[in-house]
Amino acid sequence: MRETLKGGGGNPETVSLIVVYSLSKALGISPLEVYKMPAKLVTDLLVVHSEMEKIKSEELDKATKQTMR
Repeated sequence: MRETLKGGGGNPETVSLIVVYSLSKALGISPLEVYKMPAKLVTDLLVVHSEMEKIKSEELDKATKQTMR
């Protein structure tokens, strides 16, 4: 599981479980709701969530650097 989470691939069941967990956590919904979504919507929402997390991380880095000065 840890290897899959770090991008090392994995079997489809593990990847699916990680996707469902991640999206349900990000949206604050039940994993059962994720299972009801069309696959395209799930992948689109994961991309949006990933980009938002990157932006959040970049903003945190900027704020940290500014406070260090």
